[in-house]
Amino acid sequence: MRRRTCLSAAGLLLAAAGCGLTSGSPLTDDVEPGSIGRGEPLKGAHLTVTSKSFTEQLILGAIMGIAFEAAGADVIDRTGIQGSVGSREAVRKGDADAGYEYTGTAWITYLGHSKPITDPQRQWEAVKKEDAGKGLVWLPPSKLDNTYALAMNQENAKKYGTKTMSDVAKLAKSDPGAVKLCVEVEFANRADGLPGMQKAYGMDVPARNITQMDTGIIYTQTQQGNCTYGEVFTTDGRIKSMNLAVMDDDRKFFPNYNAAPMINAKSLREWPAIAEVLNPVTARLNNSVAQTLNAKVDVEGEDPHQVALDWMVEEGFVGEG
Repeated sequence: MRRRTCLSAAGLLLAAAGCGLTSGSPLTDDVEPGSIGRGEPLKGAHLTVTSKSFTEQLILGAIMGIAFEAAGADVIDRTGIQGSVGSREAVRKGDADAGYEYTGTAWITYLGHSKPITDPQRQWEAVKKEDAGKGLVWLPPSKLDNTYALAMNQENAKKYGTKTMSDVAKLAKSDPGAVKLCVEVEFANRADGLPGMQKAYGMDVPARNITQMDTGIIYTQTQQGNCTYGEVFTTDGRIKSMNLAVMDDDRKFFPNYNAAPMINAKSLREWPAIAEVLNPVTARLNNSVAQTLNAKVDVEGEDPHQVALDWMVEEGFVGEG
């Protein structure tokens, strides 16, 4: 079995729960170049990788760190930072060199825009341009788009036959009692969540048919059919494991949240090979890949770093040392 070992460096206080958290620890994966990292273009580099604390981010952070290792860099793991702002600020200030971030999060949360750009490429270009003045460089984005959606179980999908959000809006008009929504508290109050969604689609769901609950409960209640439609994230592994049917956002209301490497500009100037190492890996990421990897952690209970390492080896990006 491919294994990952965490070593505590002198002066680094590691969290009791394990390794690779906010305080940082060296990555010591026994990997070598595969289709990326040939010639070890990052040999001599000391790079710190960061991420937020949820499953997908932990996996993406590990993928990035492993890619850097295979290219010859010494890597410090600072994945698992709580909240969205912390990991971005770490890269912006130079406390970390790189991390995967989402275009929609940057555009709306960090840069303060109220309206998302519907075309994903243009959204990335706009974020890249605006962040260039903040000491951040965005490398090309992936097709991994971790945005909002409504989903239902297969029984209800057959019963009601809805495939798009417009179909759901029509059903809400023709049979108001059929549309029972389960959503998070945040989604229920966000402009890019339930209020905006109902306005964009002309959807009028009575308050009595909307239940607010925690994310994990939404998935189980939707699977059991207690919610006709549940608010989900499009890359969540539970969509695949629970065989949920996702409604197409046919009016492109929800923002694009494409994952892309966000690099400290100074670090990239010093080590321009970062781009050639990461670009092929990013190009391979999409929603199907993300759902599969996320499910290995959230459904099967595997370690995020091990999941990332296995995938990098299976894809041929890196080899085992």
